[in-house]
Amino acid sequence: MACVAAQSPADQDRFICIYPAYLSDKTIAEGRHIPISKAVENPTATEIQDVCMTVGLNVFLEKNKMYSREWNRDVQYRGRVRVQLKQDHGCLCLVQFPSGKSVMLCAAEMIPKLKTRTQKTGGTDTSLQ
Repeated sequence: MACVAAQSPADQDRFICIYPAYLSDKTIAEGRHIPISKAVENPTATEIQDVCMTVGLNVFLEKNKMYSREWNRDVQYRGRVRVQLKQDHGCLCLVQFPSGKSVMLCAAEMIPKLKTRTQKTGGTDTSLQ
């Protein structure tokens, strides 16, 4: 089998999906997939995409997808990230990410460190700075 650089839609179907609810501080019944101690307050699909791209994963964002357990239909809660864990021939893209859970834990650790998160005070509340 020859390796193809561009991913066809069929290949993208094999990517794992990560919804913001998987990393959020919701309950397990509401969709959280990681321990509450590592959960992030209100993560967005764009933030998940940014941190996954930073570590070198092949990702793409589907902005209009909704998590089935998400009751809030606001734009803030929309979107999912598709992440490629394995190449066409079955070996891992990055050895430090053997599973979807490892990607979720890494993203949950990195999202609070994003500049958009650390600079959100906007000058109105100086007690945190």
